[in-house]
Amino acid sequence: MNARAYRRYANLARHEDVRARGGTNVLAPRTDAIVRGAGAVALKSDEVSRHAVRLVSIGRADDRIAITRFAKLPELLRAGDLVVVNDAATLPGSLRGETSRGEPFELRLSGPIEADRLVGVLFGPGDHRTRTEHRPAPPSLAIGEHVRVGTLTARVTSRIGRRVELVTDETGDALWQAIYASGAPVQYAHRPELLPLYAVQTAYAARPWAAEMPSAGRPLTWEVLLGLRRDGVEIASLTHAAGLSSTGDDELDRALPWPERYEIPRRTVELIAATRARGGRVIAIGTTVVRALESAAALDGTLEAGSGIATLRLDADYRLRVVDGLVSGLHSPGESHFDLLSAFAPRDRLARAIELAAAQGLSSHELGDTCLIL
Repeated sequence: MNARAYRRYANLARHEDVRARGGTNVLAPRTDAIVRGAGAVALKSDEVSRHAVRLVSIGRADDRIAITRFAKLPELLRAGDLVVVNDAATLPGSLRGETSRGEPFELRLSGPIEADRLVGVLFGPGDHRTRTEHRPAPPSLAIGEHVRVGTLTARVTSRIGRRVELVTDETGDALWQAIYASGAPVQYAHRPELLPLYAVQTAYAARPWAAEMPSAGRPLTWEVLLGLRRDGVEIASLTHAAGLSSTGDDELDRALPWPERYEIPRRTVELIAATRARGGRVIAIGTTVVRALESAAALDGTLEAGSGIATLRLDADYRLRVVDGLVSGLHSPGESHFDLLSAFAPRDRLARAIELAAAQGLSSHELGDTCLIL
């Protein structure tokens, strides 16, 4: 995000609701105050201002679970720790299209734009008010068929189910201008109004690689970042092409996350090595950071700078090599992301944390509250 774009984002962000959500820690003994829906823990789906996000702190080695304001994150870490963020900017990756026969569809980009190539997932007609899994199937597209995507003309080069690859008639600046002129960020059915692009960017967004926002970093405002630095916590970055969270197809969703590109700078590798040497902890802001670092790590946990493809799928059986802690969104048992969190803490402790979060009215989804596992 350049300086001009950030000033615009910052001015708009100041107008978000900044009501305090309570700052007192809530110690979590075993609780019967469980909110359930359809047989499972039901977190709210309300949007939360990035300035009012709450955080569920989960100890890995003991029984403590507490709820506090995300703004208190610096107090939960210690001098010598390293926070690693994903600086991928969110693409305006939702594009309206039309087949050569005039049939409407939506293309959601699932990865970065490369040269004249767009890769993504197709949806049938409808808008964000319909949940992704309830959207109709897309129209049939044949290999070699020409379609309209926004203001672009593109040719279908690959189609497997809902997954598609297109080659456009524009490249370079003309292609990017067309994408930003006609595209919008992926929308969510639990939010009645359309999300503007600035609302799904982190404060440190850089290259436009993310299909959806690396949302664990959403409440990491400049105030929190400065608080971390003042308290002796280092900050490093990498870029990971965060993909789609849902495709509307059960079989495709079970395979998520798909292989995703990443790039780890040399400075980040050096900071991780220095942190480990002094006994500090490496804290990932988001599961995309975990996937990138753990995919790039050798068996002994050493890293080399450079690019790669993250194919790693985390679960309770995975033994972490680089990352010591994680900031993530809230996910209920039964969700794929809940399985990923089980690489950081026992499933029963995670379930207790989600039960407490539900009882205290916390929100899940990309625009909701968070958890910290240490």
